[in-house]
Amino acid sequence: MDNIVFGIRPVIEAIESGRQIEKVYVRKGADGQLLSELKAVCKAQKVHVQEVPVEKLNRMTRLNHQGVVATVSPIVYADLEEILSGVPEGEAGLIVLLDSITDVRNFGAIARSAECVGAHGLVTSLKSSAPVNAEAIKSSAGALNIIPVARVGSIRNTLKALQAEGYQIAAATEKAEQTVYDADLTRPTVVVMGSEDTGISKEVLKMCDCQVAIPMKGRIESLNVSAAAAVILFEVQRQRICKK
Repeated sequence: MDNIVFGIRPVIEAIESGRQIEKVYVRKGADGQLLSELKAVCKAQKVHVQEVPVEKLNRMTRLNHQGVVATVSPIVYADLEEILSGVPEGEAGLIVLLDSITDVRNFGAIARSAECVGAHGLVTSLKSSAPVNAEAIKSSAGALNIIPVARVGSIRNTLKALQAEGYQIAAATEKAEQTVYDADLTRPTVVVMGSEDTGISKEVLKMCDCQVAIPMKGRIESLNVSAAAAVILFEVQRQRICKK
């Protein structure tokens, strides 16, 4: 596979050379000085490490992986500062923050909608987010090669930073009393989309400035997260077009 690096020293060298590492998988129970060095490098470079059974590593490669396999991202990640500085002067920023979206197809579909409405960037978590892999890029119709994506260690700290920059944080949740059509989304806005199973976490929800729901008429109470994101993002675009 072209998107993996395996072996302790090769993975350390890949990280130190600046390659965009998606995640490092380490065999459960593995230890040793070189492995400790790897974990220290990962911590310094904010690369997520996950301990897994050796069977998973063996499925990733049949070669001598020494208990370590890293997946390499096909895109170059951006910093949050790069996304903010990329918003044209006089234009209201629009950022999509994904709180524990783990399905790569949902991730890709949301990225596609975000790029189509001219969103300035996506923000995901280092630990609990779908990887940017070939399937995600295919689902995004190539949008993940265009729209900047930032990975952050703390969603809460990122929201605080965005609020300090003048962004309102709008949480998408079916439990909201206000509909997305009644909210003012013309100002700089961060749209927060939550996990496929549990939605936005309580800690993140408490930090949001407003909550918005899509009014539903049928017997099914909610949309798939990528469909919901599309509805909300195109409402943002509609409001901003009408304001001009």
